[in-house]
Amino acid sequence: MKIEITAKDYRVSDELEKVIGKKIAKLDKYFDDETKARVYLKKEKRTCKMEISMEHKGTAIRAEGKGENFYDIIDIVLPKLERQIHKHRSKLESKLREGAYKGDLVYEPAEENEFKIVKSKQFEMPPMSMDEALEEFELSGHSFYVYYDIDSSKIKVLYLRDDGNVGVIDPIVNA
Repeated sequence: MKIEITAKDYRVSDELEKVIGKKIAKLDKYFDDETKARVYLKKEKRTCKMEISMEHKGTAIRAEGKGENFYDIIDIVLPKLERQIHKHRSKLESKLREGAYKGDLVYEPAEENEFKIVKSKQFEMPPMSMDEALEEFELSGHSFYVYYDIDSSKIKVLYLRDDGNVGVIDPIVNA
């Protein structure tokens, strides 16, 4: 597995890099050498934030955690990733390493904070430019805004980033 560590406002020590690499390597049993694990570390005043995203053959899993130090957070984030691997077993099974689940799957009761769809919503989506969408987004007061981009003839999503800026999600359909 290839591991890429990026830090914002923080210098990653050799020791921390070694610990992260060693702990993420425990997930090697599920993936082959082509899998990429991206670790993003961010240090704010008294809070540390770690986000780990993994992508393999078009399937992505992601988990994050916050705490006082990165050494403790890795022990929070890795079990989340492992639960996602097991939860999405049917989707991932054809893409994971041969025999990844043999004798390894242990039943774990569902966590209380697992997501459930509680509401479905339909709305009109008139075509608009990105500038118009930004204006509507600002007026909406939400953390995201879905719109149909008139220039690309695609649905896009504007979202509020943790740093206060706005990001754009521009989906690409894999046919």
